[in-house]
Order: sequence, then structure tokens, then C-alpha cells
Amino acid sequence: MHIVILPGDGIGPEISKAARQVLDVLDAALSLGLRLEEHPMGLATLDSHASTLPREVMDAARAADGVILGPVSTYDYPPVEQGGINPSAHIRIALDLYANIRPSRTRAGVQNVAADMNLVMVRENTEGFYADRNMLGGSGEFQPSDDMALAIRKISAGACKRIARAAFELASRRSKHVTMVHKANVLKVTDGLFIREVVKVADEFPDVRLDEMLVDAMAARLIGAPETFDVIVTSNMYADILSDEAAALCGGLGLASALNAGDKHAIAQAVHGSAPDIAG
Repeated sequence: MHIVILPGDGIGPEISKAARQVLDVLDAALSLGLRLEEHPMGLATLDSHASTLPREVMDAARAADGVILGPVSTYDYPPVEQGGINPSAHIRIALDLYANIRPSRTRAGVQNVAADMNLVMVRENTEGFYADRNMLGGSGEFQPSDDMALAIRKISAGACKRIARAAFELASRRSKHVTMVHKANVLKVTDGLFIREVVKVADEFPDVRLDEMLVDAMAARLIGAPETFDVIVTSNMYADILSDEAAALCGGLGLASALNAGDKHAIAQAVHGSAPDIAG
């Protein structure tokens, strides 16, 4: 298996080094046949290649079986036309990584709020309210006048269907329980479409139980009874918020992990930022 490591910025090289050490130990113990290949990127290549994501790095990511991506300092990048490409977003779009898988579980010896928690948030990763993911051209967020700003939310049947299938396939290997999260009591059309497609997919998995919950109720229930959830599937922004809440309950964002996955590619990365102030 060929894995490309992209260290990132700030503390990225340090945590990527630790991740590589773990993989080396696993490879030696289990004879996994891993081939690890590291490529500089981010601020490390901005001067030398005039890009935070050189073409050869993108080509290596595309050719690999998997990628480990360290956190990046996108706030310190110049505009895109000056080479400041967001590596995470660019790779996600180029490789159609439509499923953002975010596990949250309590661990012995780690201070936490939730005593018994082991869930996975399955986040639709390609559309929703986020302006960089919902338009073929232009942006889904715009300002017609000085005192007005608008945002477009995109929900499509195809995207709902494939994220639902990812959630049910995962749940079928776990505790066979999926919770669908929405706000269809207010967003009747967009979240109504989401519900319709998830329910269709649920019919293909008769051994997996499907529940549903409003997003605000879920935010409260996560705190009160996180042990009642197994796999949670929802749209982009809801999952972005809820997964950080879940991470805080089981020890903090510093322990949070994520997998951006598509049908042919996957990228593992930390959820937290690059923390340049503590690098080194």
C-alpha cells in the first residue's frame, strides 16, 4: 500500500512525523507492506515552487492509495493567483472526497465529559451552505449591496444518496444503528429532500435501524446521552458543528481525527489547526 504524507504547516511536520512512526511500527508488526512517501508542501514550497500545492505533489496524492495531510496555515497563504492554494480543499474537490468521517470516542486515561461514547459522524462533504462547495462557478455566498449578504444552500438527491449509503455501510459493520439529523421542521424543502433520499437508502439495509432527530435536539442529546448514538449522518454544516461538539465531549479537538473519503481515494487529517505559535 502506497501512502503519501503531506506534513503541512506549523506543528504539522511534528505530528506527521509521529504518525509515520506509528505506521512504521504497525507495518513491522503486521507486515502490511506500506510504502511511505513524503512531499513538502504548504508554506515550505511557496517560495521554491510559487505554490502551496505544487503539481507534482497533487499528482503524487492522486496516484497514492491514501494520503496523510497535516494541518495547514491557510490564513497565512497569499491569494490563489499568487500560489496560495488551500491543499485540503483542492485535494478534496479534485478527488471527489464526498464523505467526511469523524469518529469520537472516550479513551481510558483521557479526561472527558462523556463517560461512555463511541460514535461516528458521517458528514456530506461536497455541498450545503459552504460557499466553496456548492457552485460550479462563482461562490455560493455573495453581497448584492453594502447592507445585504446572501448565501445559497445546495442539497442534491445524488449527494444525499451516496452519503447515506456510506453511513449505512459503516453502521452495518458496527452496531447497526443510524441517526439521521436534519431541520426539516423549518427547512422543509432542502432537508426534506435529504430525508427522502436517506430513507430510500435505509430500505436497502433492513438490518440497520434508522432514527431521526432535529439538529438542535441532537446538540443537546449529545451532551446528555452520547452513548445512545452509533453512526450519525447529516449535511455539511450540521456535521461540522456537531462533530466538534462530540470531540470536545471526549477529550478535545486536539484528539479529533477525520477521514475525507471518496470511492477511490481517502485522506486522513487532523481536525485542529496548525498552531504555529507552539511549533517546535
